[in-house]
Amino acid sequence: MPVSTNSNAAGTTENVSAGRAVGYTAGNGGAVTQLTSKATGVTLNTICGTITTDDASLAAAAEVTFTVTNSKVVAVTDVVNVSLQATTTGTPLVWVSDVSVGSFDITIANLHASTADTSADPINFVIVPSVAA
Repeated sequence: MPVSTNSNAAGTTENVSAGRAVGYTAGNGGAVTQLTSKATGVTLNTICGTITTDDASLAAAAEVTFTVTNSKVVAVTDVVNVSLQATTTGTPLVWVSDVSVGSFDITIANLHASTADTSADPINFVIVPSVAA
């Protein structure tokens, strides 16, 4: 199946090809690494990308929230999806716990009963523009 691309109103390019539904082409994403702790906020003004957490310890059965400042979040109705790439210690779970114009919060919980998460966890994200009506 041939690849087709279309530009959308958000200024990004959607890719449609065999085996891949919709996504963004190279140049639309970005990467940032947290400094100091897993609670440290980051800034990344791209529609998608990877946030690598600090490798500071997150105790077993604990959770922490940090803010991602991102100018691509233009409405509180935008949907931000997150997923972990991989992890080596603990049992981390990530989710978006708040969306505001210009930012979103990610919460990380370590579900393991006894092992701390001491990994620098890479978290993928994508912002999907959305409206309520």
